[in-house]
Amino acid sequence: MSGPMALEPGGTEHDTLALRLATPPVRGPRSDQHTLALRLPGTGPAEDAVNTLAAELADRIGPAVHPYEVAALLEADGLSAEVIQERYGHPDLFSLATALYERVPRTFPEPAPVADPWRPDHLRCLLRGLLFALPGLAYPLTAPLWHPGRHLTGLITAAIVSWAWGQALGHRAHLRMTAGRRAAARTLLTGAPLGAALATAAAAVTGGPGTVTLAAAVQSVYLAAAGILLVLARERPLLAALTPLVAGAAPLPWWDPGPALRAASALLALLATLAVTGHALRGALAGPAESAAPRPPALRSLPYGLFGLAAAVLVLLEGSRAPYAVIVLTVSMGPAEWLLYRYRGLSVAALRATATPRGFLLRSAAVLGACLLAYLLPLLPAALLTGADPATLLPLAATLWTALLLQAFGTAWPPAAICLTAAAGAGAAQLLRLPPGPAALPLCCGAAALCLAACVPALLGRPARHA
Repeated sequence: MSGPMALEPGGTEHDTLALRLATPPVRGPRSDQHTLALRLPGTGPAEDAVNTLAAELADRIGPAVHPYEVAALLEADGLSAEVIQERYGHPDLFSLATALYERVPRTFPEPAPVADPWRPDHLRCLLRGLLFALPGLAYPLTAPLWHPGRHLTGLITAAIVSWAWGQALGHRAHLRMTAGRRAAARTLLTGAPLGAALATAAAAVTGGPGTVTLAAAVQSVYLAAAGILLVLARERPLLAALTPLVAGAAPLPWWDPGPALRAASALLALLATLAVTGHALRGALAGPAESAAPRPPALRSLPYGLFGLAAAVLVLLEGSRAPYAVIVLTVSMGPAEWLLYRYRGLSVAALRATATPRGFLLRSAAVLGACLLAYLLPLLPAALLTGADPATLLPLAATLWTALLLQAFGTAWPPAAICLTAAAGAGAAQLLRLPPGPAALPLCCGAAALCLAACVPALLGRPARHA
């Protein structure tokens, strides 16, 4: 030897006898560069090697909440007991995991953004708003054929019955949709004709001559068929079926098409709607057999029907003053449905962005205010353009939207009771000429809107309703 060999700690070997390999090993996340370290007994962990490993795995160790998670990570990487003892100087896997856990500070990255589960279908919502309004063209087109005059009572009664029945039937069909489209189609096939028959019978009892009852029957049949198509999401076929009606009514401001074309346009649109409805039902009934889900009780759909009754009365009371206001409201139902989806999507985003129930409640109230404002602001110029009173139209629209919002979350009885009370008060004041007279409708709608707006944070301001 040319000189003494250092045997004390702190020499060039740093407590190891470095055995050089013939060929360098493949570099990896836990390679020891070009040496295989043989740890002498009782010398403790290799701090440099552990620190290097901690730096390499920092992004995976940081989110761990317990050393056992780090141990599982190391075990999944194939770290053997021999490597742990010889390279890192720890007696076992859990000792090394604890050391790594203590070296890396805790980091909890935000989860990756996910798609909005309540993202609305913009085209479908626009289509639905259009489909709610287009059938109204049938009244100016066919009115000269049956001369409604003072015999509108039967037609109005049939519309109210159809509206209430359609709301209840639509809810029940959606409940049956959980058992399959076939079950929902069977419910619609049974309930829709019955609703049309009840509406026609109500028109016959309260209406005038037979032509009015016939018009009410046509109206009821169309509403029943259109309700089926809307529940089964067949908006485009329904729009195609209404093309003859639109074509017949389009030249009315400039040209009288005559009785034959008036009747043919309306009849062709009705027959096309019935044909499309039959095709949709046949396709749904040919689907797979329904599951063994229990049939929901009919009373579960009762509050939805009562809300439909109250909404029909309130809208018709407004229509008796400003007929074009009904068109504004029906067209706005498309944007209203879009905003219902946006409320749910924004509520889910608020749930992810808050850490306390109070914080979520405040965000939920802000979401409600933003959606209501987005719905009501466009109605203000629409009311002025159509000659409707904004002080009546806006509270009525707010009442309908907040009631639909609560119903979308399965809360049906409070909006039904509030809207029925408002409809009863406004209807009694108008029919019996009670005070406050014409102001009864805006006052009742305003009170109902305030009550419903207070119910939304109380019932939907809890995180559990949106989880």
